[in-house]
Amino acid sequence: MTKKTILTGIAMLTLAISSCDETTTTMGNSLTRSIDKFTIVSDTFDVETRSIMADSILCRSSYCYLGCIKDPETGSYLTSDYTTQFVILEDDGNNMFVKKEHIINLDDNQQPQADSCIISILLNSYMGDSLTAMKVSVNELDKPLEENKFYYTNFDPVAEGYLRPDGLRQRKMFSISDLTLSDSIRNLRRKGSYYETIKIPLNQPYTDKQGVTYNNYGTYLMRQYFDNPKFYKNSQTFREKVCPGFYFDITDGSGVMTEVYQTQITIYYRSQIDDIVYKNSEIIRGTEEVLQTSHFANDEDNLKALLAETDWTYLKAPDGIFTEVTLPVDKIKEGHVNDTITSARIVFRSMNEVSELSAQMLQEPQNLLMIQRDSLYSFFEERNLPNNITSYVATYNSSKNTYTFNNISGMINNMWAKRGRNENWNKVVLIPVQITSTAASASTTSSSTTTTTTLASVSNEMRATSVRLIGGSTNRHDPVRISVVYNQTQ
Repeated sequence: MTKKTILTGIAMLTLAISSCDETTTTMGNSLTRSIDKFTIVSDTFDVETRSIMADSILCRSSYCYLGCIKDPETGSYLTSDYTTQFVILEDDGNNMFVKKEHIINLDDNQQPQADSCIISILLNSYMGDSLTAMKVSVNELDKPLEENKFYYTNFDPVAEGYLRPDGLRQRKMFSISDLTLSDSIRNLRRKGSYYETIKIPLNQPYTDKQGVTYNNYGTYLMRQYFDNPKFYKNSQTFREKVCPGFYFDITDGSGVMTEVYQTQITIYYRSQIDDIVYKNSEIIRGTEEVLQTSHFANDEDNLKALLAETDWTYLKAPDGIFTEVTLPVDKIKEGHVNDTITSARIVFRSMNEVSELSAQMLQEPQNLLMIQRDSLYSFFEERNLPNNITSYVATYNSSKNTYTFNNISGMINNMWAKRGRNENWNKVVLIPVQITSTAASASTTSSSTTTTTTLASVSNEMRATSVRLIGGSTNRHDPVRISVVYNQTQ
């Protein structure tokens, strides 16, 4: 190789090296528009909270509630009573009972009679002492409750004149744990495979509105079926012509609050076909498919006293005490009007100090709904679902004692767009709720099956729950904060 060739190679290598930048900080800039360049920044802001009280909450739960317990926070008694109608399906009304000529028990006029009749209250769950003696009263309604109307927990059927003055009225002492049952039945109930049941006989003579007297209420239902079959066409005709429904309340005792899964009327009678005698029963059920209401009462003055406590805030159901949150939207957007909020996270912590009060506190609500202040009633009346823009749901984390809303950026942006339109434009409310989900789909692999669920409904929490949250105007703990992440355009 000649000296000239070597010098030429060195010169070419030097030129190649000198043409390269010493850093890579601008790598890719030629492929990115300047408008797409951004920097991620974050900040935190203090949040104001306070307790507020709604006068009542909407009754739209799968369950009814019956009982009386002492509220450890107010010292007053929380009571609940309920009304229910009964279901007659279109296809069932024509074949409820066997043919009239087959019924054995007949009165002096050779008309069919029921042997007995029982109304049963099936319990889904309860809180309190299962051995506490309580007295329940069942009362016939004088007229059906109005349809296409919203019923809240302050609806009192007695005060509104819905009870039939001279109608059926029966009382029964009960306790949740029925010690007269066999050990095997009680064990089934403990395992949850058998409902706790309050049974109330309706076997006293019953006189209908036309002045006709029957040996029991079951005979009245049976006779109406045979004499006026059109009355059993569907639930509407049944409640308008035969049975408007019943009202249940606790007339004595305290210490138990029950969650009623279903109320049912059972009519027992016998029939004979050929030489065989059959023992028959017909059940008419009150379920969520028809109108049901629960009426709650607590001492309003004692509840208002809780609102005056400013070292924390409350969430109490079904009393209607919620936590109002004022979001610092102006501060969040200050200096970031043209930036994108990609995350806005807020955590609400429950009080977990050990004290005589906290030891006897009611169970914490499991789910919280965050909605804008002006949607406090319309959200439930319109059967809305959380949309992650104006409403969100968080679940209680028992290990951390927290409710976490991981990203409410959609709500912040929505509020900013509508800022100043009313006095509550930057306020939200935390509400205890019950959530119903349905299995949407299932995917199966060689090793596992995954099922996804879809949120079906959100209703006000009707079970007795309560929690104190860190916050309030004189909060002595770490402040409630919202953590915000921005994409800042360069």
